[in-house]
Amino acid sequence: MTVIDPDTQTGWVPEADEADDEEEMPLSLRLSIADTLTLGNATCGFMAVYFTTTGILIPHLAGHDTGGMARHSAATAVILMLCAAVFDLFDGLVARKLRSSPMGAELDNLSDLISFGLAPAYFVLVYGLVADDAHQRVAALGAVVVLLAVVLRLARFSCVTMKDGMFQGMPSPFGALTVVSIVLLELPFVATLLAILGTAWLMVSRVEYPKPRGRLAGAMLSWIVLSMGLLAAWAFDAPSGQLLLQTGCALQLVMGAVIPLFATARRVNNFRDNRREARAAQLP
Repeated sequence: MTVIDPDTQTGWVPEADEADDEEEMPLSLRLSIADTLTLGNATCGFMAVYFTTTGILIPHLAGHDTGGMARHSAATAVILMLCAAVFDLFDGLVARKLRSSPMGAELDNLSDLISFGLAPAYFVLVYGLVADDAHQRVAALGAVVVLLAVVLRLARFSCVTMKDGMFQGMPSPFGALTVVSIVLLELPFVATLLAILGTAWLMVSRVEYPKPRGRLAGAMLSWIVLSMGLLAAWAFDAPSGQLLLQTGCALQLVMGAVIPLFATARRVNNFRDNRREARAAQLP
């Protein structure tokens, strides 16, 4: 409202209340609980890169004997990727139960790119630099393929609508854990590279993977906790720690290979059932 000053005959507008001057934060800038978990995912991925650099790469380049340090740092980096997977699992569950901000999907993709794209690709790159039988440039190429596979997978996830409860292509957290499991198995370099490339292909493939919900989410969480325990036993040189780690990594690879087979068999059976129903409908 404009008020006329009797002395100056000029108009002035009374100051608004202080509460009115304070504009509310735009809805698009408010972080929900799910967004906070997503940021925890990104933080774990970045710290995995940090431990891979400071505990494995830098001591190797400096020519130091890094036996124990490299083992502890490698285990820490992979445990951080596992923690990122836990954050990624729970941010989706929390977002469905409570709410997510308008930028939740973008935050999720960016965080996944750090934790399940950059971190495992960098792990492969450093493996190519420190392993005795590895070829640095070929390993660098494999690392680039892993990174690009995750980039393409996340971009496609934002554009393609899948039926409820299914992913198209190996989920990036599962792919990242499979890649680091391949490296930790310490297979011959050629076998390691081929397995990494195969995992990258599965991430961009059209193979359907079930989303971790209900019992499957509980099973995934249990597997992550078990993997953390195996990594800790290996890092602290527990009795049979190396064997336990290799067993866990081998199981991860088996799951990565078996799930696509089951998915393919289910698609074939569904196709046959549809054809059978179509033929039955055509009969008089």
